[in-house]
Amino acid sequence: MTEGKDLLQILWDGADVLRGKMDANEYKTYLLGLVFYKYLSDDYLATAYDLLNDKVPADLDEAQAAYEEAFHSDEKKELLNELKNSLHYTLDPDMTYVTMLNAAKENRFSREKLQAAFNRIHESDELFNGLFADVDLYSTRLGTGEQKQSDTISDLIKVLANADLIHAEGDVLGNAYEYLIGQFASETGKKAGEFYTPHGPAQLLCRIAMIGQENKKGLLVYDPCMGSGSLMLSCKHYSNEPDYIQYYGQELMPSTYNLARMNMFLHRVHPEHQHLRNGDTLDADWPHDEETEFDVVTMNPPYSAKWSAAEGFKQDERFMDYGGKLAPKSKADYAFLLHGFYHLKQTGTMAIVLPHGVLFRGASEGAIRQKLLENGSIYAVIGLPSNMFYNTSIPTCIVVLKKHRDGRDVLFIDASKLYVKEKKQNIMQEEHIDRVLELYKNRKPVEKEAYLASYDDIVSNDFNLNIPRYVDTMEEEPEIDMKDLTRRIRETDKAIKEENASLLNMLRDLECSTEDTKDAISEFIRILEEV
Repeated sequence: MTEGKDLLQILWDGADVLRGKMDANEYKTYLLGLVFYKYLSDDYLATAYDLLNDKVPADLDEAQAAYEEAFHSDEKKELLNELKNSLHYTLDPDMTYVTMLNAAKENRFSREKLQAAFNRIHESDELFNGLFADVDLYSTRLGTGEQKQSDTISDLIKVLANADLIHAEGDVLGNAYEYLIGQFASETGKKAGEFYTPHGPAQLLCRIAMIGQENKKGLLVYDPCMGSGSLMLSCKHYSNEPDYIQYYGQELMPSTYNLARMNMFLHRVHPEHQHLRNGDTLDADWPHDEETEFDVVTMNPPYSAKWSAAEGFKQDERFMDYGGKLAPKSKADYAFLLHGFYHLKQTGTMAIVLPHGVLFRGASEGAIRQKLLENGSIYAVIGLPSNMFYNTSIPTCIVVLKKHRDGRDVLFIDASKLYVKEKKQNIMQEEHIDRVLELYKNRKPVEKEAYLASYDDIVSNDFNLNIPRYVDTMEEEPEIDMKDLTRRIRETDKAIKEENASLLNMLRDLECSTEDTKDAISEFIRILEEV
């Protein structure tokens, strides 16, 4: 069985096949796409074998042989119906990964066959529509000429063949996929901002949002800017009923949307629990037909993005209760926040990462912030370390919101120093996250770390939520001991005089060969005698 580290190594070896031909932002599409195709194919064969023999196959070759035999027998129709009902897709025997691998080993691999397999999966169910659209098997990036392009895909198929994606226990496969996504994010830098929230902030966001909801069965989780879906999926680790979580997510970029769909399957999220959409959160509202309010809303939207701020949005239910004010065109931060908040249940918790500017900027943003504070909607503000995210080095904060609570106080936490530096990024480790959660749960002032501001405090600060106004993090200058300082000055002065006297004696003993040298030394002696 391929576990943990071995699986990671095999998957990363697959990246080596593509590295050098294209940058990480491009080759991630091929590697993650082929890994997902292998998972679907291997799961399909294992399920077919189980339906035929009521047991687990010894290996995929045995499963392939059994499926081929059944496919060409009277059992075919019934078997395909069962597979379609169970997995939502079907594959012909010549469309499986095993078949592609055997062809690759015998130098007869056909990209057309692989494309046909992709197309079959696309056509099987709306759930898979366009899933492999970004995996361009005919791209010149794969090599010069058809043969080299085909060889690149063939080599990748052979490397990934060693990965056992079916027997990986628990979240091993999903975690391996997350690891790959994280590695690509690290390599691509700023381009990664659209699809990945690093583990530390993701863990902190989800743990905060999940407090008090750990035992809820059928938990509804929503991320309007889901990226790869990693942030939403982190919530399952803090639920005692993870198999019943319903995931709702929206993503603007089609390639990233496809990545999120793959990520859901590889974390073994049941198809009926996936509700994902490729769309613009700041356009028409979604969701609107199914569930529209959620227990948990997590967000890491693009910071200070542009949006239309069209007049029509003033009548949009998401934005209409804030004094006729909209987030400015040049900074959509509050538009994202209000969208997520609108979809939060009365008993739910929302946690969103934003730049610090949302805490103190004025004009329409100030008016929206004031309305949220007057309603008691802002529950906590947590300042994060700088350089935490791949797409920006600026410091960010977590804003926690609730709809129904007593009081209008706001907890401020300064976590800006809770990190270790690793390579390009600052990392929040488990101990740092635990400390923030301890401060958050206790909800009490702690010198230089946390402050519970009353509503009157906030009003007196003109609804400015800039963290240093509430948490004093200035380090006090140590008190100077004047007696000790005077003593050390005298000792230093004495030492200088002793050294000068020694130097004078040495200079007076020197014998000079020329009058110019003698005059220069005499002048130096005169200067030292005056000191």
